[in-house]
Amino acid sequence: MNLDFKVTLGTRGSKLAIVQAEYVAGKLRAAGLDVEIRIIRTTSDHLPDTPLAVIDRRDVFTRQLDEALISGDVDLAVHSLKDVPTELPDGIEIMAFTERHDPLDVLVSEERHDVDGLPEGAKVATSSLRRRAQLLHRRPDLEVSEIRGNVDTRVRKLREGEADALVLARAGLERLGLDAPHTVVPPDVILPAVGQGALAIAARGDTPLRETVCEALNHPSTEGSVLAERAMLRTLEGGCRVPVGALGVVESEQVWLRGIVASPDGALVYRGEAVGRDPEEIGERLARELLDQGAEIVLGEIRELRNP
Repeated sequence: MNLDFKVTLGTRGSKLAIVQAEYVAGKLRAAGLDVEIRIIRTTSDHLPDTPLAVIDRRDVFTRQLDEALISGDVDLAVHSLKDVPTELPDGIEIMAFTERHDPLDVLVSEERHDVDGLPEGAKVATSSLRRRAQLLHRRPDLEVSEIRGNVDTRVRKLREGEADALVLARAGLERLGLDAPHTVVPPDVILPAVGQGALAIAARGDTPLRETVCEALNHPSTEGSVLAERAMLRTLEGGCRVPVGALGVVESEQVWLRGIVASPDGALVYRGEAVGRDPEEIGERLARELLDQGAEIVLGEIRELRNP
């Protein structure tokens, strides 16, 4: 499709975000679009030292990009899907989900420890409540500390001795090509964030780019997996800053979904799984099962802490 205007693709300004935007722009250019990339600073960029768990916003990584879409400053926006709230602003839609990279987390350490092999009392850095909760459930002896910064910044801080190990998304590490010694954390130890490893392409609902973007970038099996995960999160009424993990896999036209809700201290854990053909139904069903188990206790306490 050839349009008579230049398409502006909005992105955050981190190295990882720019790498992701360049990938998306390349796919769109191959589809015949003239694309330029525009960097937009987001809430997380303005609060670089504030722990994510205490920033009471679900759109901490996306708000300014949403505003740029609505105002017409950009035509498309690319996000790490794990950062995108399940409820989008009026007039904005996700046009495509890119093919998912490995969604699992990795444990970065000079000794290539796995979670069970970490020394007793080891200091592990992460900015995620989800990772903290599952780490402490598995290893309550660990000291889990807050860390902020882009992926390369976190790896540098680890090498400077701020922690013994660091938990990151494998997809981000690989997209940046960082040579950091690590082991993959299996999903029975830490379930990943909803949507982790995939990118989301957002636009105004009335965009003439819908068909081209979908054809160039959307990956059907990824779409089925992440729609189930996001339906689970939406039904739990949780944002991307709560201790909820999920992993959907599409096999033989069915979606197999696993989910977890855990208290920040790891003491309370609720797990479940569901299988079916309709991603939205599967996600909603698993969320209700987790709530019936008692997950509302955890989610309610977190809401109270943030809204006393």
